[in-house]
Amino acid sequence: MSVAIRSAEPADIAEMAGLLVEDARGRRALNPVLWAMAGDARDRVAEAVAAALAPDEQPFRQKWLLAEAGGTLVGIAHSMLLPVPPIYAGQWGDPGLLLEDCVLAPSSPPGTDAALLAAAETDLRAAGAELLLASSVPGGAWQPCFDAHGYEPLTLYLSKRLAGEADRADLVRSAGDEDIEDIVGLSASNRRILSGLDPFWTPHPQADSRFGNWMRRSLTLTDRDMMVAGLAGELAGYCIAQPASPLHFPPAHDIGATGVVDDWFHRDFADPLSVRDGGRGASALLRAAEAAFAGRGYKSVFVVCPAAWSSKRSVLEEAGYTTALVWMIKRRDAPY
Repeated sequence: MSVAIRSAEPADIAEMAGLLVEDARGRRALNPVLWAMAGDARDRVAEAVAAALAPDEQPFRQKWLLAEAGGTLVGIAHSMLLPVPPIYAGQWGDPGLLLEDCVLAPSSPPGTDAALLAAAETDLRAAGAELLLASSVPGGAWQPCFDAHGYEPLTLYLSKRLAGEADRADLVRSAGDEDIEDIVGLSASNRRILSGLDPFWTPHPQADSRFGNWMRRSLTLTDRDMMVAGLAGELAGYCIAQPASPLHFPPAHDIGATGVVDDWFHRDFADPLSVRDGGRGASALLRAAEAAFAGRGYKSVFVVCPAAWSSKRSVLEEAGYTTALVWMIKRRDAPY
């Protein structure tokens, strides 16, 4: 049976919501804590799709594409142009991202995923995306399709369930104004390593000042904890424990009990291939983040780790983290 691809319309929202909620239940089966379902999941999904399809100006460019076979909805592709964080150069412009709520119905004919992917890629290229990203849970329904079409792991999101209160390490303390300069210096080291792993992370020329301004702002925010290891002027690492973002979680999921560690660097894993000193200092920072999350009532932790940074990943895996989500990249005519 042939598959037809078209753009979603408001009249499709109810049918789309049913398929997207079923897809979310599949993720919940993999990890009931991380992918917890919202009590009003269907309403949340319908509202999110309706907002994306509204004619009003959107905060970012996104697109919903539908696959139909015999008049029945058999697949959905959801994409966006991902704004480049201000500390990165973004020399290829905003990449296109295929989000985690790309869906295949159980009744979808063979090749539905490839047809949707081709349509989404064409749409994103026409919108100016030079680089393409795709998100998938490990072993997800879309993973073979992404693999077959040149997508390679770029970023891993590792997760761990919190088991009650965690102990905060003695070697770690809350960050203060006096630590900002050191944190910016450590972040610069982090960015140099990242850009060496993949030019995707080439720093912006003003990255230091931009990051420093954001760290000063972060010190005033009450929804996160900023922690450092070492004395002022001699920091070995820093970590920021903050609430989860909807970017990585489709709207059917309840993210209220999940915390995210994105900014985390320690000299223990400054060599991307080898951990120093058994990773004790880096592990202490990670435990401090877990303690901060536990103190706020969080049940799950989500930590960002570049796929090529094997020493950082090993510290996480030693602490009991497993990969829950993978972002992949596909390059076209990239000059490297």
